[in-house]
Amino acid sequence: MTSFEDLHFFVEVVKHGNFTTAAHSLGISKQLVSRRIIALEARLGMRLLQRTTRKLSATETGKVFFQRAQTILQALHEAELEVSNRSGDLRGLLKISVPLSYASLRLAPALTAFMQQHPQLEIWLDADNRHVDMVSEGYDMVIRVTDQPEEGMVARKLEDAAMSYCCSPAYIAQHGIPSTPQALAKHICLTHRASEWQFVEHDQIHRIPIQPRLKSNHGEVLRDAALAGLGITGLPAFYVAADLQAGRLVEVLADYRRPQGGIYAMYPYHKQVSANTLALIEHLRQWLQAPPAGTAITAAT
Repeated sequence: MTSFEDLHFFVEVVKHGNFTTAAHSLGISKQLVSRRIIALEARLGMRLLQRTTRKLSATETGKVFFQRAQTILQALHEAELEVSNRSGDLRGLLKISVPLSYASLRLAPALTAFMQQHPQLEIWLDADNRHVDMVSEGYDMVIRVTDQPEEGMVARKLEDAAMSYCCSPAYIAQHGIPSTPQALAKHICLTHRASEWQFVEHDQIHRIPIQPRLKSNHGEVLRDAALAGLGITGLPAFYVAADLQAGRLVEVLADYRRPQGGIYAMYPYHKQVSANTLALIEHLRQWLQAPPAGTAITAAT
C-alpha cells in the first residue's frame, strides 16, 4: 500500500526535477528520497520517472500518477481541515512565525479570539521579519506576505495583500504627484529593498526602476517616513488603510493595477500537520475575510 508520505515525496521530485532540490525542500536526505521513489516504482510495477544525467522528468504513466497524487493530497488536507474544525478541544503548544507589522496590525485580535475559544491551547508567536527555517526551528506554521508561495509548502491564502502607493499631502505640495508609473523616476521613493516597482497596464507588467532614498524591511518605518513627507512608498494596504481614510496619506497612480499578492499561512508538505494548525488557519481565514460584527480591526482592502 502506497503511503501518503510517498505521494508527497513523488510530487516534490516531479515539481523540482531532481532528488537534491526535492530533498532540500522536504528537509530530508537525497538518499532517502531516492530509495522511497525506487520502492514506490517497484511496488507499482511501473516506471514513474525518466532519469537522465541532467534531470528527472515524469514518464507518461508518471504524469498520470502525479496528477492523481496531487488530487489525493489536496483531498487529505481538506479532510483534515474539516475534522479539525469539528473538534473544540484543542490543546498543546502551537509555534508560529509572523511578520512583525502584520502581527500587530492584523493578527492580534484574531489570535486573541482563537485563544479565548480554546483555553487549553498555548501559543508561541514569533513576530519577526526574518525568514525562519520551519523544520530545524520547530515551527508549526508561518505566515508570509507574498505573491509567490514557497515551493514544498502547503499554502492557504488568508486574505489579499493589495498594494497601495501613497505619500503625504505635504510631499505632493512640494514635489507634485506622478501621473504615470514612469514619472516615478523623478520622485523620491521609500521601499522594502526593491529596486523596481511593478504596475499592470493592458495585461502587460511594467517594471519601473526606482532610486529609493530609504529601504527597510519594516513596513511601519516606511509608512512613518511617508507620513513625514519624505517620499512615496508602496506597501500592502493594511499598513496604510487608516491613514488613507483619514487623509494623512494620499494614494497615487490609483488608475494603474498592481500585481496582486496575498497573505498565506504555510507549512511543509512532509510535516505532519496538527489539528491545532488546521483549526487556526481556518479561523484566521474566516476572521480576516469576514471579521465578526462589531470587531474593530483595520480593513485590508
